[in-house]
Amino acid sequence: MKDQETLLRSLIGSKALLNGFNNEEVGDDHLYEVVETPMKRGAFLLNDEEKKERISELFAEIMDVMGLDLTDDSLRGTPNRVAKMYIDELFSGLNPDNKPKISLFNNSYRYNQMLVEKNITFYSNCEHHFVPIIGKAHVAYISSGKVIGLSKLNRIVQYYAKRPQVQERLTIQVAKELQKALNTENVAVIMDAKHLCVSSRGIQDDTSTTITSFYGGVFNTPEKIAELQNYINN
Repeated sequence: MKDQETLLRSLIGSKALLNGFNNEEVGDDHLYEVVETPMKRGAFLLNDEEKKERISELFAEIMDVMGLDLTDDSLRGTPNRVAKMYIDELFSGLNPDNKPKISLFNNSYRYNQMLVEKNITFYSNCEHHFVPIIGKAHVAYISSGKVIGLSKLNRIVQYYAKRPQVQERLTIQVAKELQKALNTENVAVIMDAKHLCVSSRGIQDDTSTTITSFYGGVFNTPEKIAELQNYINN
C-alpha cells in the first residue's frame, strides 16, 4: 500500500507532459491521449467489495480533512454511500463484467435504410474534476445483414458513459463498439451534453453545451449527414 500511495503522490504532483503541456497548463482543456479509457495495470486485483471498503476509508479521510464531523447522524454513512455509488453506479462502466451482452438478429425485413435511436439520455462524469456530464446521444446505423435490439443501443451508451470521461472519447468508444458488434462501418453517433465543470465551476457558463460526432462508412457523406440531422431535429 505504501508503494501505491507514493506513486499516487508522485503522479498528482508531477509536471509530466500531456501533448506538450504540463498539468497546470492543461487546466480545464479536454486533452486526451488514447481512445481506450486509461486503466492502470492491476486495475482488477481488488474485487468490487474491496474497492468499496477502500474508497469509503479514503473518502472519510477527505471529509475529515475538510473539517466535517463524521459522528453526525447525517454524515456518518456518507463514505459508504459514496463508495457504493462510485462502484455500483457512476463508474460501473470501468468493470468489463458489466459490459452489456449483445444479441443480434437476422434482418428478415431486409430494411436497408438508416435506423436512428435519438435522445438517449446519459449521465457521465468529467475525468478532470469528477463532476457530472449530462446529455443526449443520437445513434444510427445501417444493417449489414444483422440488427440489434433497440435497448442494447441505450445500454452501450450507458456502459461507456459510466466511467470518468471526456466527451470526445465517449463518442468514439460508443461508435467503435457498435461498428464491432454490428460488423459494419456504417455507424453514426452524435452527443450533445452539458458539462458541470463548465457550468458549476470555473467559467460558470450555464447555457453552453458541447456537441461531438462520429460518422463512419456511408454516414461520412454530406447527403447522409443531412438526412440524419433531419431525423434528429424532427
